[in-house]
Amino acid sequence: MLKVGDKLPEFEGFNQDGETVTSSKLLGKKLVVFFYPQANTPTCTVEACNLSDNYSKLEKAGFQLLGISGDTVKKQKNFHSKFAFPYDLIADENRDIIEKFGVWQEKKTFGKTYMGIVRTTFIFDENGICTRVIEKVTSKTAAEQILEG
Repeated sequence: MLKVGDKLPEFEGFNQDGETVTSSKLLGKKLVVFFYPQANTPTCTVEACNLSDNYSKLEKAGFQLLGISGDTVKKQKNFHSKFAFPYDLIADENRDIIEKFGVWQEKKTFGKTYMGIVRTTFIFDENGICTRVIEKVTSKTAAEQILEG
């Protein structure tokens, strides 16, 4: 998994509108990249909506946001439209970006072991250097966790 001091990996992905988003275009502003397991699921919705509800505070603090999951562009579009998120959601179906950040890991739920996205938030400075990694994301207070750092 990426850690504090690491550089923002170079990546390219499609947002909810099918437009290409590249990591190089995200430099120059503080960046929050949050990974979530699946669009339109209860916990992921709570997290994404909390970030959306607090977007003006995050923006005021100088942050831009980017959400990433392994969903299709169509699923991201539905999720994005349903809640009118003010930030892009990346569809990383081939897990290229997910793997670069190291969030595709073994997980356990109810004694069952499987591979999946570990809900994680990465914060980068204007130069693309990781300044914080939030591994224990609390969906209901995701924005506060970012702002308290």
